[in-house]
Amino acid sequence: MSPEDVKNLIERYLPTLENRGLETIEVAFFGGSFTGIPLEEQSAFLAVAKEYKDAGKIHKIHMSTRPDYIDEEILGNLKEYDADIIELGVQSFDPEVLAASNRGHKVDDVYKACELIKSYGFELGIQLMIGLPEDSLEKCIYSANEAVKIGPSIARLYPTIVLNDTELLEMYRRGEYDPLTTDEAVAITKEMYKILDEAGINIIRVGLKSTDLITEGGEIQGHTYHPAFRQLVEGEIAKEHLEEQLETILEEAASPKAKEMPNAATACTFAFMSNGTSFSNMIGNSRANKIYFEEKYPDLKIRFKTDHSLEDGKYVVVKY
Repeated sequence: MSPEDVKNLIERYLPTLENRGLETIEVAFFGGSFTGIPLEEQSAFLAVAKEYKDAGKIHKIHMSTRPDYIDEEILGNLKEYDADIIELGVQSFDPEVLAASNRGHKVDDVYKACELIKSYGFELGIQLMIGLPEDSLEKCIYSANEAVKIGPSIARLYPTIVLNDTELLEMYRRGEYDPLTTDEAVAITKEMYKILDEAGINIIRVGLKSTDLITEGGEIQGHTYHPAFRQLVEGEIAKEHLEEQLETILEEAASPKAKEMPNAATACTFAFMSNGTSFSNMIGNSRANKIYFEEKYPDLKIRFKTDHSLEDGKYVVVKY
């Protein structure tokens, strides 16, 4: 990749993005640790992006890197080129997990890098991985809580997958690493998602994007890749919210006083409601939630409806 390649890519895609009327268009440097390349190369790439930003054609310059590739010289250079967002591949806040994964950075590097990034006025992003060697539910919850303490504006949650031609695959074959199943990865990611979401952190990705190497039934050994992983997680959260409300209504209907009333819960219809954006999560991937409630509560009449007054991710159960 050269600066000229960057310019050509921007020119190729910018007209399409402009025609879509997007509020924010970014130039993003991903696919590696951007601040790990020589400073003069960073500057050459950044100069191209800044040209478009100064012209008002893009709004933000965005990149990903490692916690141990952040220092004052690097950040000063990024500031000079008017960069906006720095995402750190933190992966875990547990030292045992980082060591067992041969990650190459320590927990202290994370705290120092985050503090520096925020002190320079950049928008901070944190990327966490689920199911690395020596990982556990408790360690993942700890990582999510530590991320909240740092206060990034954005986050990504990635379940670990095992690719061919990697040390992780060799560990798997030797019996030294046991990958999570999809159900286990969803269950852990769900708890982390709730912690970050409740703290107001924008979770911009959950699960890996499909590529030539990362495809269902392709190069992957193990079970954690799913093309709709985010929907699996958000669908589980929706199911949890719905069932909590439904159980509360049923418990109230089962009270001695309620039993004397003619409209017992089982004789009623229940409306499960969300706005249009969250409706697919409420139904669940491949209708999983709809099937779940039909099988677990066969005597109840449940209807799934939209209510556009509800916020995204808000689910309401109404008895009528």
